[in-house]
This record gives sequence, C-alpha cells and structure tokens, in this order.
Amino acid sequence: MLAVHLVEKADSPLEIILINEKQTLHRGIAYSPYSDKHLLNVVASKMSAFAERENHFLDWVIDNTHILNKDKSLIAGSFLPRKIYGDYLCAIWENTVKTAKQKGISLKVENAEVTQLEKAGERVDLSLSGGKVLRVDYCVIASGNLLPGNPTIKNKSFFTSPNYFQNPWRLASVQNLNNDLPVLIIGNGLTMVDTVLGLLENGFKGEIYSISPNGFNILPHRHSGEKYTHLVEELHDDLTLLDLVKLVNKHIKRVRTYGISAEPVIDSMRPYTQTIWKRFTVKEKKLFMARLRHLWGVARHRTPLHTHDSIQQLRIENKLMINAGKIIAIAEDASGITVSYFDKKDHTARQLKVGRVINCTGPQTNLEHIDNHFLKTCLNQGMIKQDALKLGISTNTDTFQVISATGEPHQNIFTLGSTLKGELWETTAVNELRVQTERLAERLVDLES
Repeated sequence: MLAVHLVEKADSPLEIILINEKQTLHRGIAYSPYSDKHLLNVVASKMSAFAERENHFLDWVIDNTHILNKDKSLIAGSFLPRKIYGDYLCAIWENTVKTAKQKGISLKVENAEVTQLEKAGERVDLSLSGGKVLRVDYCVIASGNLLPGNPTIKNKSFFTSPNYFQNPWRLASVQNLNNDLPVLIIGNGLTMVDTVLGLLENGFKGEIYSISPNGFNILPHRHSGEKYTHLVEELHDDLTLLDLVKLVNKHIKRVRTYGISAEPVIDSMRPYTQTIWKRFTVKEKKLFMARLRHLWGVARHRTPLHTHDSIQQLRIENKLMINAGKIIAIAEDASGITVSYFDKKDHTARQLKVGRVINCTGPQTNLEHIDNHFLKTCLNQGMIKQDALKLGISTNTDTFQVISATGEPHQNIFTLGSTLKGELWETTAVNELRVQTERLAERLVDLES
C-alpha cells in the first residue's frame, strides 16, 4: 500500500523496488489463507484500504465478487472471507501497475530476502539472498509480523521435527495427519481458531488440545456497531494507567446495567489508543503488559459469532480441549510426541501424547530471540534498536524514521506497521496501516521533490 500511495502521489518519475522473499506479494500472509472459512474479524464496511475512501472495499466487493445477495447494508456488516480481501488487494496492485506505467514510474519486484542493511554515505545498501546488492536513496522496512517464538524447553532439537509447525499459516500444518493421535495447538487466540477450522476442513477426526497461559477467553462480536461516547468524553491528557483502568471499569459497569456487554466501551477507545499509549510512562507500559495485556487482547480481538459458536460446539462435544497452563518439556519418539505441562487449574503436572504440535502463540517481537533475519543483524550492528518493551523498532512516529543504537534518527531509513508496536501499541490493523502508508508516502514524495 505504501507503493500504491507513492505511485498515486508522485508528480515526477521515480523508481520503486519491492523486495519480498515470500510468494505473498499483493496479499500478505493474512490474506492468503488456505481456507475460505478463515474470515476477516472486522466487518466489511471498515476494511477499505484507503482512509479517505471508506466504501472503497465495500463497493469493490459488490462490483467484483459473486456474492449472491448484493444488499449493500448486509455486506457492510458481514465478516467476509479473508481470501476476498486478498483479491481486493491484488486488484489495487494491478491498477497501480497500470498507473505507474502511465506516469513513467519504474515499479520493480525483487523475489529475494534482505540479508543485510548498511549505510553507504547518504544512501543505503541492501544485500539480497543470492549475492545481489541494491543501493537506494530511501529504505522502508515494511516487514510485517515475524513467526511465533518457539516454546521455552530444554530439548531444542524438537523444533526440527517434521511434526512441529512453527508457522501455523502454512497449509501443510493442517494436512496429512494421523487420526489416531491428538493434535496440540500452543496458544488460544484467533490463530488457534483458524487452525482448528483448518484441521477439520482437511479431514482430521481426532482430538484437538490447546494450551496457553490463560486458557480460552475469545469473545464473539455481539454488537452490530453500537456507538458509545461517554467514556471518551472523560478522557484527558494527564490520565495515568490506573486512572484509565478505573474509568473503563466505571463505564463497563454502566453499560451492563442496560444488559449490554463491554465491547462498545472498548471500541470507543480505538481512535485514541495510540495517543494514550504514547503518554504512558515506561513503567506503566510494562505494568500493562504484565497485568492487562491479555484482558485487552480478549476485549479487542473478537471473532464472528458463528465461528465462536462452532468452537464452543467442539468444546461441548469434547473434540476440542482447552487448557490453561505452561509447557515444561516436549519429547518425541516412535510412539509420538510427549508434552509435559503444568495445569494451572488443577495445579498439577500433566502429560499429553500427540502426533503434531502447531505453534499459534502469535508473532515474536523480541529481535534478540530470532535467528537468520536481517533485523537481528541490524540490531547487532547498531543500525536499529528496540523500544523499551522490545515489541518492535525504536522509531520517530511523527516522521517514521528508524532510530539507531546511538539514539539518532536515520535520515533515509523508515519503518511502519507491526514494527511500531512498542511505540504505538495499536499498529497492525488496516485501520492504522492505511493511515501510516499514506502519511509516509507523502513524506517520501516531499523529500524527493
């Protein structure tokens, strides 16, 4: 989308190079699902890729898909398949390619991986897998989410097992299973839900277990856009984290007296969360991560109601067993995989025998804990540094300039999206990405003019 905005806003020829090592350009991993049952968790009316064109996605769906009922109001409130959104992004890209050609803009794609990033005077050198080096005037790190971090166990050799899937978004993770042994999913969030649906769709008939520190707390979307404004009327600049918690709890109690659950209260804060987060002290941010992160995630990241019902039915039928606990050890032999874990509910150590382990714990954010990635190399070289919580890259969020280990912003290295999580907290959804990409495109065009 940054390239789309650059092409749209440029008034003179320029060269744009996109480097992408995956076969998911135009769509991204999230919108390249292996199942049509993987749905957006935001209604269609809020999924336009352009901040100022709020019906862009909705109109595209009506004009370009085979949805039988063309009732715009119904589609607006629907949770559509993520594949459709991927098709939408591809259509945007195709139009951009045409526009670039008309405007004399060079638009290239390098199917490679960046292995190193170095300053070369006032320019930037990017070393690619295969040995090629690109020298550019401006570099934007738009690398998205990293893979989930591996569980903390002594037997690291298990991570090379063909029965362990660190990447839950691969189709292979839910195919070719032994129905005689259960599957273990590590994590109980929205990716776990997608993985369960994928296992069933691919014919798995065995038991499915999941383990996470907090067990199952996924909420469905129970409201159809109710607006709640009273909380934001009480927001002010000097709110501490404790003040905010008290304020949120007060308004949740208020709406519950009307038989309404808390979601509209939480949703009303959405336009203000970045500002609130930036005002917190580091101590408050760390306290939030330790005590409130899980509760916030449950409240913010909800699933379509019928998907939630499907998961609950599997639990009722004892086909899906969800546990709160901590994995202690994993060992594999000819009979299967033995998983030892501490059960928080019973306060006892337990074991599971499974045939496959799928990691759905969410993206790793601490660059110190990843291997063979150019961001780890940049960190070690001092080209970048992490924020205080190690959730992403330290960045000037007004200019999107990456900050070096010395504390100085790079004049020509930028980043956006999930790498800004530590700086902005809410920065991974379409709602934020569409604003960031347009703002950064405007800045780059101004720098070039």
